[in-house]
Amino acid sequence: MSDINWSSLPFGYYKTDWNVRCYYRNGKWGELEFTQSEEITMHMAATCLHYGQEAFEGMKAFRGVDNKIRLFRPYENAKRMHRTAEGIMMSPVPEELFVKACIEVVKRNERFVPPAGSGASLYLRPLLIGTGAEVGVKPADEYLFVVFVGPVGPYFKEGFKPVKFQIVEDFDRAAPLGTGTYKVGGNYAASLYSGQRAHDEGFSNCIYLDAIHKKYIDEAGAANFFGIKNNTYCTPKSPSILPSITNMSLRQLAKDLGMTVEERPIPVEELSTFEEVAACGTAAVISPICTIQDRGTGKVYDYGTEAGPVCKKLYDTLTGIQEGKVEDTHNWNLIIE
Repeated sequence: MSDINWSSLPFGYYKTDWNVRCYYRNGKWGELEFTQSEEITMHMAATCLHYGQEAFEGMKAFRGVDNKIRLFRPYENAKRMHRTAEGIMMSPVPEELFVKACIEVVKRNERFVPPAGSGASLYLRPLLIGTGAEVGVKPADEYLFVVFVGPVGPYFKEGFKPVKFQIVEDFDRAAPLGTGTYKVGGNYAASLYSGQRAHDEGFSNCIYLDAIHKKYIDEAGAANFFGIKNNTYCTPKSPSILPSITNMSLRQLAKDLGMTVEERPIPVEELSTFEEVAACGTAAVISPICTIQDRGTGKVYDYGTEAGPVCKKLYDTLTGIQEGKVEDTHNWNLIIE
């Protein structure tokens, strides 16, 4: 695809050749189907439209320095979607079916996998929706699983450069006993207004506090939060946070570097004690944060204008593993043959 300027790709939708689909009907999953259509036809009473029976995943494939294509930790995405499906009473996609669909759709769109060193990757969006028609509030009896792909650049236009975040107290992303730990569209709908407002006020995104006490750090926009101090990697533990596969990977890499790892409630006032802070997730990998401003109090936490040494080391190591430049000692990559 010589006509694609890989280094200037935004993080957005890009039409590719094929997507893969599979239907759950009559109590069982069917065979994978491949189509070039970008459209989905469904009943107007489908539960995904009325009662939010919808789950999705975000994952990436990379072309390595050896020209091999790697999927990063696809079984973890499969497990998370399975857990989400059970949480909102959808029929879970079997792990092997999930991973097979991801492998096959990458193979059929191989020409869209960016070259190594371009700063771009192939983003995969697995999607599970209730397509069965229901008017009463109940689970559907039919589901559609879709995986489409597209080449993407950095999630934040700054790339691996420090960004500004805003603490908000007048919005909650999710409730502790709600769907916050599941990757469902409703959580993101709940973040749109506050996220857009933060952007309009000069910030890349916002940091949410716990919904009960408004005291502890919750999510950082659509990503997990972590802070570094005293050779320790600290990340919030909360019943309303989505478990991030990137965060899981970074915790392991931090341990590999000899750091202490803490998953615990992080009060807002502790922000002043961190040497480095960042948001992490599949889309952004790591987004170092230079400034956090509390919208309510006006208090500002400053972390400098450059990415800190620990964030840089973690970023280089994780992306190096994904691109085949650093040894994959934990066997996270699935190489597509």
